[in-house]
Amino acid sequence: MTTTAAGTAPAAAVPPGSSPWQLARRELRRRPAVRISLTVVVLFVLMAATAPWLGALGGWSPEEFDKSAVDSYLGGLPIGSFGGISSEHWLGVEPVTGRDLFARVIHGAQVSLLIAFAATAIVVLVGTAAGIAAGYFGGRTDAVLSRLMDLTMSFPSLIFMIAMLSVAKDVNRILLITAVIGLFGWPGVARVVRGQTLSLKHREYVDAARVGGAGAWRILTRDILPGVSGPVIAYTTLLIPGMISTEAALSYLGVGVRPPTPSWGQMIAESVAFYETDPMYFVIPSTFLFLAVLAFTLLGDALRDILDPRGGRT
Repeated sequence: MTTTAAGTAPAAAVPPGSSPWQLARRELRRRPAVRISLTVVVLFVLMAATAPWLGALGGWSPEEFDKSAVDSYLGGLPIGSFGGISSEHWLGVEPVTGRDLFARVIHGAQVSLLIAFAATAIVVLVGTAAGIAAGYFGGRTDAVLSRLMDLTMSFPSLIFMIAMLSVAKDVNRILLITAVIGLFGWPGVARVVRGQTLSLKHREYVDAARVGGAGAWRILTRDILPGVSGPVIAYTTLLIPGMISTEAALSYLGVGVRPPTPSWGQMIAESVAFYETDPMYFVIPSTFLFLAVLAFTLLGDALRDILDPRGGRT
């Protein structure tokens, strides 16, 4: 029987051959804080996926003005307490325009999470492919890809993003932001995967597959890729909050999503002028942004501890 330190719960037995997802599910069920974070993440994803229907349920579209909800004699401030919260406007209204904050926040979640998930998918796919190729083939392939990683990571990405998004006008902003964020995010994943691949490519089962006549593609997809999936899953979850924050920051600076398309960062930027007279206009989108980033971060930290425990040690 395995003994444990006093005051600590005994660790649950881990069945041999458990997959990363089985390990994650087993450990996540044991952590109340992580279960809460996972619940918040699922709620945000559902809110973003059903934004058009939720907006229709509230009775307002994100671009629809309601001049009767603001007082033109007070500079367009919302009528009523807490930014105009009422049975008609569940989270209040935007000053001056009277646009419904509930509709704008849920559609902003759709934009923010769409960009975050799409950019993360690009980063993970490119980074995993580059990392496996560099670690497995080595030699000139490793040298070229490693120098490309170093060059991309040393580039002033934020300045380039701001400059590129500032000059690009008649383009799909969501597609452009996704591509630009993904362009600079892949080297981190590639370095992690490269290190894991270097430790796996000389394992006995890989050597046995190579001796048995298996080609490089079969070895990479059936032997190497499952071995690096744990750290990749953990790294992916930790990437998402950073992507959400980056999109919000770009929109806050005025180079991200353009009006009238709603975005949390854009709403926070517009609310700065009203933080004294209508603080709820600032509090509501800021709270949604904070909860989304916090929930994804806590979930990512937990997955990293479970799937890649050595990666979290200093």
